[in-house]
Amino acid sequence: MEQKKVEAGEDKAKRMRRAPKKKVCAFCVEKAEEIDYKDVAKLKRYITEKGKIIPRRTSGMCAAHQRELSVAIKRARIMGLLPFKAE
Repeated sequence: MEQKKVEAGEDKAKRMRRAPKKKVCAFCVEKAEEIDYKDVAKLKRYITEKGKIIPRRTSGMCAAHQRELSVAIKRARIMGLLPFKAE
């Protein structure tokens, strides 16, 4: 009897997970007009160690700023400011 109560309590705890906190777009908070491809320090925050662009669901960007960010990163790569991949 006691065993069933403990198991039922564990199941309830597993089902009642807290929803993850909604991420807010950093560029919307700053009210940024445009994302500058020359600002390498800001762009590096949105690139993995391997050189991949971090997706929206991970970074918390809004769709419009994610598109601007990817264009800025690609421009910085072409200009030689950011690497295409890690060494």
